[in-house]
Amino acid sequence: MFDSICKLLAEICSQDFASWLLGEPISLTELSPTELSLELIRADTLILLQSDELIMHIEFQTDPKRDVPFRMLDYRVRAYRRFPNKRMYQIVIYLRETSSERVYQTTFNLEETSHRFSVVRLWEQPTEIFLKSPGLLPFAVLSQTEDKSATLRQVAAEINKIADPDLEGNIATSTYVLAGLVLEKEVVQKLLRKELMRESATYQAIVAEGHEEGCETEARFFVLRLLNRKLGNVPESSLSQIQRLSLEQMEVLGEALLDFSTTADLEAWLKQQ
Repeated sequence: MFDSICKLLAEICSQDFASWLLGEPISLTELSPTELSLELIRADTLILLQSDELIMHIEFQTDPKRDVPFRMLDYRVRAYRRFPNKRMYQIVIYLRETSSERVYQTTFNLEETSHRFSVVRLWEQPTEIFLKSPGLLPFAVLSQTEDKSATLRQVAAEINKIADPDLEGNIATSTYVLAGLVLEKEVVQKLLRKELMRESATYQAIVAEGHEEGCETEARFFVLRLLNRKLGNVPESSLSQIQRLSLEQMEVLGEALLDFSTTADLEAWLKQQ
């Protein structure tokens, strides 16, 4: 959900992202992952934008993953194969604060091969950066602010100044979703108007995505939420197995997890499937 929201923001406000990450408001268009033969690898957390001279690859991550550095090299090589004369700027944007050392990793090294990319940790970024452009407003509450509620209140005031109703609704919806990473839902609801979000294309995209994937997505989200609350962070190996479960298996897991005490119980259950 959080990664999808960020991708939508980058698509509809690409110049804001270019100004922030590249230092100039370059006009960019979306580049389909399939153009780089990415259909067989994980492409759900990235956005590819291009101009005549460059490609900007943004990878959004709520939490750090071990394979991110390799994926950055993989994407760069694929982009070079398709567009050998275009420069490529690669940025991993981490949304949620963590003590993991992985969010400081900016290279992938393998024997004689070394690849470098950029990393942005939102919680270390000055809040003022995100208050200057509509497309960046949703990130302000995740930035280096001591009073997140006050920052969200300021963001809400800026959203109300947006003249375009569609853009206003999109930014409000995105802010609502991302603020949930650091603030209680009740606090966010007090500061952002639900009726405004329901009219936005972003909100409709979220709803449409839910309808397309149907009950399976809802069940998977609910079960994962229960597992995280009961067992803590679920291992990545188990998460990948859960993603492959059918709706029927998810329903069975929803009942079985009530008896789990440790992640070992979950892993044992998954082995039997």
